[in-house]
Amino acid sequence: MSVEIAKKNTHKIIFLVEDNKADVRLIQEALKTSSLPHQVVTVTDGIKAMAYLRQQGEYANVQRPDLILLDLNLPKEDGREVLAEIKSDPQLKRIPVIILTTSKNDDDIFHSYDLNANCYITKSRNLSELFQIIKGIEDFWFSIVTLPSK
Repeated sequence: MSVEIAKKNTHKIIFLVEDNKADVRLIQEALKTSSLPHQVVTVTDGIKAMAYLRQQGEYANVQRPDLILLDLNLPKEDGREVLAEIKSDPQLKRIPVIILTTSKNDDDIFHSYDLNANCYITKSRNLSELFQIIKGIEDFWFSIVTLPSK
């Protein structure tokens, strides 16, 4: 899947780091029902994720995201490594990172929180449940929570 570049504007940028094309489509479809002006920017591996977040190379003019949805099992650099890099970078560490993965492994959960993930959510394979999860993420992070300004 090609990378969608977010341009500077006033709507929320949701950064989806996911290599499974079917999951990308389902999450994007779930977000289409949103009344919140937003753009979903997607990359498929950890190297591209960090280049985007650091605004390097082809991503030099992108807007930093308001929220990151991060899968753990990614090619090139996995989600655990990406999370560690984000949370250790003074320029990036305040961006909320939601681990959104199929893993229910306790080690993955504990390690993600040890690396300062903002929350850990297990993806459902049930379409209706996945839509509810995405709606809950959107409602909480964009309606209830006050996010830091960029």
